[in-house]
Amino acid sequence: METTGQQPTAAPEPKYWHLRTVLVRAIDSEFSTGQVLPNERELAARFGVARATLRQALDQLELEGRLVRRRGIGTLIAAPRVGVPVNRQEEGWPGAGRSKAWRTVDCTTAPASAQLAGNLGVAEGATVHTVRRVRLVEGRPMATESLHVPASALPHLPGFRAESDRARSVLRQLERLEVDGESRSVELGVAEADEAGLLERPPGSPVLVMTTQYVSAGRLVALAVSTYRADTCKLTFGETGLADVAPVGVTREVRTAS
Repeated sequence: METTGQQPTAAPEPKYWHLRTVLVRAIDSEFSTGQVLPNERELAARFGVARATLRQALDQLELEGRLVRRRGIGTLIAAPRVGVPVNRQEEGWPGAGRSKAWRTVDCTTAPASAQLAGNLGVAEGATVHTVRRVRLVEGRPMATESLHVPASALPHLPGFRAESDRARSVLRQLERLEVDGESRSVELGVAEADEAGLLERPPGSPVLVMTTQYVSAGRLVALAVSTYRADTCKLTFGETGLADVAPVGVTREVRTAS
């Protein structure tokens, strides 16, 4: 926004953004889920715009999850966002190792970096188990998760021969702990290369990053950083969740009943 003296003036709306608004109205009134849009030439002629401007608008709508492109088919109207429950009462906490909603990717055990140690409240270099998982909804990847657990929180963790055994052991030991409380923060982010690959999205795609801290016996026992696709899902916290929405620029926090 620009200002001239004391009178603020709005910046001019880009052509592609105006077209994006027009397309949203047309999609809502003329098309249904799964229907294929007319080709670019027809759309550009209908709305009287250059094809470059049309492509910008279509790219924006794809990022928003309103459209999906299929090679050999064209551009389709996307299905509505899938509601994904994120409170412990509905989905179980990370210790629910046998949950069919999650697929384990790998598990590593390594010294904590300075940043991770600070987030976990342990000394730098302390041993930490990290389980990476993908959350599936209706068979589609909706989120990735890096679950960090200090080794000191699981003193009776048995030995393991393979990486898959290590992941199962960590999750099952967590399942035996009684959670006293948890806190969550949610912020907008972009998918890094590794996350994007697991989510089947291009790097830089918009995501919702949810950080959850789990407390047991008065100490932090797990830190989960989950990255949810912003184009196809919406997070639902259920009747037991309390959401505090902060202004833009302030961290948003969601605290759920323990």
